[in-house]
Amino acid sequence: MTMTPKPAILIVDDSPETAAMLKDAVSFHGFAAEAAHSGLEALKAIGRALPDMVLMDARMPGINGFETTEMVRADPRLQHVPVMIMTGANESEHVVHAFASGAVDFIAKPINLDELFARMNVHLGQFHRQRSAQKALDATGRHILSVSPHGAIHWTTRQAAELLERAGLPNGENQRLPVAVVEWLAEENDKPLSLKQSGIALEMRVVEAGSDQFLIRLLDRSRGTDEERLGQTFDLTVREAQVLLWIAHGKSNKEIGDILEMSHRTVNKHLEQIFAKLGVENRTAAATTAVRVLWADEAY
Repeated sequence: MTMTPKPAILIVDDSPETAAMLKDAVSFHGFAAEAAHSGLEALKAIGRALPDMVLMDARMPGINGFETTEMVRADPRLQHVPVMIMTGANESEHVVHAFASGAVDFIAKPINLDELFARMNVHLGQFHRQRSAQKALDATGRHILSVSPHGAIHWTTRQAAELLERAGLPNGENQRLPVAVVEWLAEENDKPLSLKQSGIALEMRVVEAGSDQFLIRLLDRSRGTDEERLGQTFDLTVREAQVLLWIAHGKSNKEIGDILEMSHRTVNKHLEQIFAKLGVENRTAAATTAVRVLWADEAY
């Protein structure tokens, strides 16, 4: 049986007594804990092994907790690692500084351990779900990024970051995309946005829209449209390529007929030709074959 690794928690506090107490409590709760006693030590510890979460003291000599958190957030590897600021109960101004520095939460000292573990479990759960989703997208070779309604990048897959960089566009966390993207998100994001950047014909499509983020798929149109790639790969006519593309998007024959303004019988005739050219027997196999070509074409 494969053992699930314990979440790794980095505790950063300049008080050896406080750090030791928290390390013991966190370890007893079932986490793998490591302690650092300064911002510099914390950064060195992170360089040795990436934590799943950081508990950061606000007041420390030298590099304080807020400055250390900002440095952690500047590391692309740590985009989604939750940092919780530990601050004195009467230091309310630290709450503003905590969130401004990139922390996901704060907790007042003296620390109530039940409250601490409850908050940790929430943020660790969100972190692991987000990281798992991003790893899955990375593995498929998709060009996907998440942005705020104001165009600030939350995260990108590796492939999307590389394509944005080649197009001369911002590609890191918290960097802002051009005004044209922000205007598109605010108005007609149901239609693709085309941008010509550094010789690359870039297209953006909204995959999912939420109140605080948009999930966007990038396409390099310099390499041709989806229909053109399918047509070239399988020697399809324009209409056959269009039908195959909509099959890959999960549309029924009736929906395809409505979209392409053709009769149900005509769609069926195109399907017969598509199945023969792809060497498959049904629409599921045709859709799978098409998706593999389109995804592989993105994973360069």
